[in-house]
Amino acid sequence: MNDSTQPPQETTTTIEQEPTSTGRTWRKRVRTFSQNKLATIGVGLIVAIALFCFVGPLLYHTDQVQTNLLNTNLPPSGQNPLGTDNVGYDILGRLMAGGQSSLEVGLAVSLLATTFGALYGAIAGWLGGIIDAVMMRIVDMVLSMPVVLVFVFLATVYRPTVPLLILVLALLSWLGPARLIRGETLSQRTREYVEAAQSAGARAPRVVLRHILPNSIGTVIVNATFQVADAIIWLALLSYLGFSLPPPAATWGGMLSNGTGFLLDGYWWEIYPAGLMILLTVIAFNFIGDGLRDSFEVRLQTR
Repeated sequence: MNDSTQPPQETTTTIEQEPTSTGRTWRKRVRTFSQNKLATIGVGLIVAIALFCFVGPLLYHTDQVQTNLLNTNLPPSGQNPLGTDNVGYDILGRLMAGGQSSLEVGLAVSLLATTFGALYGAIAGWLGGIIDAVMMRIVDMVLSMPVVLVFVFLATVYRPTVPLLILVLALLSWLGPARLIRGETLSQRTREYVEAAQSAGARAPRVVLRHILPNSIGTVIVNATFQVADAIIWLALLSYLGFSLPPPAATWGGMLSNGTGFLLDGYWWEIYPAGLMILLTVIAFNFIGDGLRDSFEVRLQTR
């Protein structure tokens, strides 16, 4: 009778010890991340950019709906600190409005692509065999598609909206996370904690969601950070291909594409501010991604 009750007691003890160990691990990650100067600079930049885009319009009021053709292509002045564009929009206010759209699209694409890609890769790696082969050939097939031609086709058929841009970019961005998490799953499926869970009767969905993905959290988080930067760059590229939000909506990429046509006329203020915002945002997210990668690599090296 006593022998039959012994295993549950051991299991309970192990479960009770996990939170403490997890807490120490995460504190170590945060400490390692905070010691990375470039990563902290990246966080500071993202906070400053987010405040500029979402709080700035509350303090600096401009009309981003109605055009004013009497004030087109005005240089920077006291009334318009960054000048106006070719239809009279105040560029400083335009940067704020465009930043909202760019950040929202970038974060949404990263969330959708990373979530779907991680689940797809984990399922492929866990099932293995012919199913894994078929699923990864699908990934290879999508990767081989001429992406630019797809965007040109979409630009001629559909009117771009924020949900459509998010969907299109997410469909093209989940491939990287899928490959990464598949590799993580293949290496983890033979680990002791996975075999122990299977021996205890855990089914495949529970093993994947409870053990495989949580132990791949470092790869998932780091990749998601870089996905935001990639989505913002893709959004700028789409503007050059004509697949961007129509006026009066704004994105940094759309401002950059529109301003390029006026650079030779000397209207530098119509291109450099938007380009600088894209550059700073992408660099900041890359700094954060590098810092997160270092913090999770430290955990892996010390295990």
